[in-house]
Amino acid sequence: MRVLDHGQLKTYDVPGMRHQTLAGSEHGLKTLEVWTQAIDPGGATPRHKHDCEEVFIVQQGQGTIRLEDEELPFAAGTTVIVPPGVVHEVVNTGEEELTYLVVLGMAPVRLETADGRPVHRPWLTP
Repeated sequence: MRVLDHGQLKTYDVPGMRHQTLAGSEHGLKTLEVWTQAIDPGGATPRHKHDCEEVFIVQQGQGTIRLEDEELPFAAGTTVIVPPGVVHEVVNTGEEELTYLVVLGMAPVRLETADGRPVHRPWLTP
């Protein structure tokens, strides 16, 4: 059992967004990761997919999740569920920062582009 102080966990700034792993493989988890992310207005995650379920719990702001063949709007107070293997991208469509918690059913999470190339994540330790 562990208690992790969020203030002591490393935050990664990447263009247009910030990422912090709240619980993951670096903390000994084998089947689950929990992240917090913030996307600047107009910013987006890269288009990607992974072999696990993903849940976004939206805390602030609004956005759109672009899936392979549709776009779904969401806002604070909603939960977005992405099935395994679905190519998706989260876009901040609002005027304020978009913040959300992410729960993923894999540790460490492997992200890939739509054509299967690995997506670089600076927070993933080799």
